Amino acid sequence: MRGSNEPLTVDLGGLRVAISAGAGGIGRVMADAFAARGARLFVCDVDPEALAACPHPAIRADMADAAACEGFVDAAAAHLGGLDVLVNNAGIAGPTARVEDVSAEALDATLQIDLASMFHCARRAVPHLRAAGGGSIVNLSSAAGRFGFAMRSPYAAAKWGVVGFTKSLAIELGPDGIRVNAICPGLVAGERIRRVIEAKAQAQGVSFREKEAELLRDVSMRCYVTQHDIANMALFLCSPFGATVSGQALAVDGDMQRLG
Repeated sequence: MRGSNEPLTVDLGGLRVAISAGAGGIGRVMADAFAARGARLFVCDVDPEALAACPHPAIRADMADAAACEGFVDAAAAHLGGLDVLVNNAGIAGPTARVEDVSAEALDATLQIDLASMFHCARRAVPHLRAAGGGSIVNLSSAAGRFGFAMRSPYAAAKWGVVGFTKSLAIELGPDGIRVNAICPGLVAGERIRRVIEAKAQAQGVSFREKEAELLRDVSMRCYVTQHDIANMALFLCSPFGATVSGQALAVDGDMQRLG
């Protein structure tokens, strides 16, 4: 593994940041990284255990519910006295199955959490970002938003949708000084990718090691990326270093060539 385990060194003192699904996983690493650089945080999560262990101000919110998305942003803006950054991080893996075996309920849940929640959070956040004189929205897409992903069609459809939403919103909000970008992680080391590989391996009748090796062969650097690599890209995009970066879908994936 070649990824970073340290946050980017940059001063973000006073930046007001809201992160969905920010009490655990990638979201928690991003929240910790922003806080370590002086930002003020407010996060939400659906996992009560993650919330109990989270050191940042937080509320429970289910991103499958539009009202909960908007309530989270309202609570963040009220707690922080405004908003400078929204990180739309919430997402689920969705089903691993052939398209004819994916239920309507599984499709709807994946699209709601992985795509529609970003719309609901952003629409509520934009007035706060305008009032702040500008800001940044970071949407978490995926390598599945760049490549086809067999047997993961709901997830891939949502993540391609995130890229289109990001580009459209960047054009719309650019005159207001609001930057909008998407991060497209590749194979992020951790339990979530292990579960995805296990499901794909089982569905294809191969071993975990065979499927893992197949996926890594399509990464030029032959490595996973880390949660800190994702956090560092978010820090960059929301810092003065990323002041003129907008409308981009930025791959953090070790140069992935395809997604099998």
